[in-house]
Amino acid sequence: MSIANPFSQPALPLLRAPTNVITKRVFVAATRMNDGKTTTCLGLFAALQSLYPRVGFIKPIGQRFVEVQGQQIDEDSVLLDTIYNVHVPLESMSPVAVDATFTRRFLKNPGPMLATLEDKICRAFDRVSWEKDFTLIEGTGHAGVGSVFDLSNARVAKLLGAKVILVTPGGIGRPIDEIALNKALFDQAGVEVIGAILNKVDAAKIPQITEYAGIGLKRLGVPLLGVLPVQSMLSAPNLSQIAEEISGRWLNARKVGMQERVQRVIVGAMTAKGIVDYLLPGVLIITPGDREDIILAAISSARISGKKTIGGLILTNDIAPHAKLLELLAQTNIPVIAAKGESFTITSKINGMTVKTQPQDTDKIPVIKRLITEHVDLKQLVSAC
Repeated sequence: MSIANPFSQPALPLLRAPTNVITKRVFVAATRMNDGKTTTCLGLFAALQSLYPRVGFIKPIGQRFVEVQGQQIDEDSVLLDTIYNVHVPLESMSPVAVDATFTRRFLKNPGPMLATLEDKICRAFDRVSWEKDFTLIEGTGHAGVGSVFDLSNARVAKLLGAKVILVTPGGIGRPIDEIALNKALFDQAGVEVIGAILNKVDAAKIPQITEYAGIGLKRLGVPLLGVLPVQSMLSAPNLSQIAEEISGRWLNARKVGMQERVQRVIVGAMTAKGIVDYLLPGVLIITPGDREDIILAAISSARISGKKTIGGLILTNDIAPHAKLLELLAQTNIPVIAAKGESFTITSKINGMTVKTQPQDTDKIPVIKRLITEHVDLKQLVSAC
């Protein structure tokens, strides 16, 4: 005897399908948050432009947005349009923004609101796909994100008639497990998963992971489209992002330091003699503002070499250096930021940052483009759409 699942719900009918049925399209989803979905979309858009003269983009549902001319626009849509100048209205590239009260409003009035949202998404898709050869659709997290308001990634992909590729962190067991789970949700919605991209893989492990993950995914019926080697600079914050994260106050070289990419964070708890080995480009030194010996070591190194030798200094405990030291720092281009917290708290905040690519990250874009071009089987992806 079968037992009904008390938690199951009948599939909701799709109220409107897009009218544009010619454009090729693919929906990019991930198995988790911050898996590299946006990075993949940035690279894919450039790669698709090498095959098609007219490429469109849409992120139907956005949860992180900025205000643009009084409208809430998903920040990934703004990012991609800034880099590629898509020639499509931003409001069409980002039709639905999930604000703080969105879910509560929906749950109080789901039926009419769902119909309005679906129509809005379909109309936006028609707009961004008009006279385009290929449209790239970016999802929001894993297959089930958005289920609370009946617009999960799986449902939106079905609504737009798109096939799916999944982005997941590299490995063998865990990625395959997570892809299987996500594929089950897409299968239930009647959406085909045409491939997977494994991201952030140690270069030395790429051959092994390509072989065994490829075998495992083939058993699921999901082709392995690419394995992307880890690129440390893509997850490295710049000093502008760090200053915002720690609510820091700039003391020196803000103009030249804002885009300084931090590759390593060192807590300056050693002697000035011990800090010398860490006075290197890309290194951020965190130390209390009264550690004049460490500040002097950084100044001396910069003056001897005639150039900036470290990524920057963060002076903690809200202690400003002596006025004479500030005068000496001003004669260098060492970026210096003052922060109120103590060293451990500041270091923890920096190490816990989620670093998202921003429009001003011009140094990242060529790396992202090359990653997709060199490591993803674009012909297989396109032929499956």
